[in-house]
Amino acid sequence: MKTHALAGALVALGVVTAGCSALGDDGGSSSGEERAGEVILVTHDSFELPDSLVERFREEHGMELIVRKSGDAGALSAKLGLTKESPTGDAAFGIDNTFASRVLDEGVFAPSDPTLPPGAEAYALAEGGDRLFPVDVGHVCVNVDDTWFAEEGVRPPRTLEDLAEPAYEDLLVVPAASTSSVGMAFLLTTVAAFGDDWRDYWQSLLDNGLKVVDGWSDAYYTDFTQGGGGGSRPIVLSYDSSPAFTVPKGEDEPTTSALLETCFRQVEYAGVLDGAANPEGAEAVLQFLLEQPVQEALPESMYVFPVDSSVELPEAWARHAVQPDEPWSVEPAEIAANREQWLREWTEITTR
Repeated sequence: MKTHALAGALVALGVVTAGCSALGDDGGSSSGEERAGEVILVTHDSFELPDSLVERFREEHGMELIVRKSGDAGALSAKLGLTKESPTGDAAFGIDNTFASRVLDEGVFAPSDPTLPPGAEAYALAEGGDRLFPVDVGHVCVNVDDTWFAEEGVRPPRTLEDLAEPAYEDLLVVPAASTSSVGMAFLLTTVAAFGDDWRDYWQSLLDNGLKVVDGWSDAYYTDFTQGGGGGSRPIVLSYDSSPAFTVPKGEDEPTTSALLETCFRQVEYAGVLDGAANPEGAEAVLQFLLEQPVQEALPESMYVFPVDSSVELPEAWARHAVQPDEPWSVEPAEIAANREQWLREWTEITTR
């Protein structure tokens, strides 16, 4: 989905996250004899699960879960496509709805039939839903530094249109659509909101002092006023879950808010790789990701919402990680058909 990388915020707030030392991260190949006792999950850099869950998988299935990370969702989808004739793993997790059509069209995934948790059907793909299965959901949203706006006596923005108003000149920073899945999500937000006028909207943001940086970490931790890096911009592109991680120690309210009218839905999927050396193990991993123990761990391990509607969210999330009622979205097939053109046009606009 993204490299959320809120670990810095978690450390600052004294929140303990589970490590991944038991995941057996391995980038090499394995012999047939070794492969009988292991299953390889190819995923993105943000994949984290508590060691106890990985150990539980080993005990229940008699296989070691080997994790191979491949950058963000974009890099992961590209690698899966390039290696589809000789896959580097058995299952994959982390393809989101902005890249799903690409890997499905390339024949990367094999049909499967896991048992979905309650509520997951709401996030199922209309095409390819027999090969990719929803595991988690999150939303890319514009976030604001409530403390900065209160101290400056300025009304914070609320809508996408507000961001182009003179009152918010030189206040917004976003990651680039060409180098960040988060930035790409914002580009898709503007396509969904403004249709063919999305180009004019971007020009209005640039005329209003928009700053574009390489990645989410640069935008949040360097330029954002609440990112801890002495930044000067109180408006940043982040996530609906981000405010839950900005509650100061000993206090009850976050210092930031997500603008829920600016959010784009991202769903992450998992599936069995076509040609997997261990398809049985891949099926087990897929089901493992959909079962309640993993679904319960997702918020504090990977900062995303579970698709399982029966999962009780952590207290901070229940209070402060508010999801939008009507997020923006673009159909995966439309994204696949237009992504490259949109990116070319976006690059032309932002590099003039």
